[in-house]
Amino acid sequence: MADRLAEAGYPGYRRSDAAVLRFLRRGPVSVGELGAALGVTRQAARKVADLLEQRGYAEARRDRADSRRVNVVLTAAGQAYAAKVVEVIHRLNSDLSAQVDREQLAAADTVLRAAIGDEHARQRAARLVRPPG
Repeated sequence: MADRLAEAGYPGYRRSDAAVLRFLRRGPVSVGELGAALGVTRQAARKVADLLEQRGYAEARRDRADSRRVNVVLTAAGQAYAAKVVEVIHRLNSDLSAQVDREQLAAADTVLRAAIGDEHARQRAARLVRPPG
């Protein structure tokens, strides 16, 4: 993943990027909402947002309706990065799907979902689309 993104002009991919970008593509969110969506503390979410901000992919903005609230918003560069991350994920999934049959893919999906020990993560995984099979 990191290598493909670096080849496309996006070096420095972090494991948290895909999940954060997917959430931020929906629109501005507070650090607290970001933390809840990721299943981490506000402090950890702030660190993730800061790292995106340092790379020019996000910025913190005061909420127009509530000036006490600070939202994290993707920049234009962040929107482009998010689109590239999604594209690379789709390509990687296609590459993997070409190497196994539907039954193998479904079995792997079942095992990975069962291996998730954290209830919050298990609930998030349950909302993901299952592979065909």
